Amino acid sequence: MDFAREMMQLAEKKGVKLILPVDDLATAEFSPESDPILVESMNIPDHLMGLDIGPKTITLFTEALQGAGTVIWNGPMGVFEFPAYSQGTKGIAKALAELPGAITIIGGGDSASAVEQMGFADKITHISTGGGASLEFLEGLALPGITCLMDRV
Repeated sequence: MDFAREMMQLAEKKGVKLILPVDDLATAEFSPESDPILVESMNIPDHLMGLDIGPKTITLFTEALQGAGTVIWNGPMGVFEFPAYSQGTKGIAKALAELPGAITIIGGGDSASAVEQMGFADKITHISTGGGASLEFLEGLALPGITCLMDRV
C-alpha cells in the first residue's frame, strides 16, 4: 500500500492522470463456479477477493481510451479464463479493437491469449507474448537476449 500511495503521489506531481478501478467483481472462492459479487474497489470485504473489474470501471477505462493515439496493454483485467470474470478483459479488448486510428499493442501471454480467444486479435496492431520484457524494452532497459545479439554485430 505504501508503494501504491507513493506512485499515486508521483503521478499527481508529474501531472500524469492515473485511473484506478472503482468497482470490482469479487468472490470468496477462486473457482469458475463462484458467484460474482459487485463491490466498490475501495471497500472489498476481507473475506472476498477481486477477480475482475466491474461495469463502472469498464466504462471509465473505455472513456479514458477515447482519442488515444497509442495504447500499450499488459495484463488482463481479471481472471478471463473464468466466464463470470471475463467481462472486464473483454470490454477493454473490444474498446481497443474499436479505437479509430490508434496503434494498439498487447503485451504478455495472458493478454495475447485473451484477445485471441475473444476474437479481437485481428483488430489489434501488434500482439507480443513478451509482457514484462516488452515493458522493460520500452523503458529503455537492456534485455539480455537483445544485448547478446548486439555483442555479435
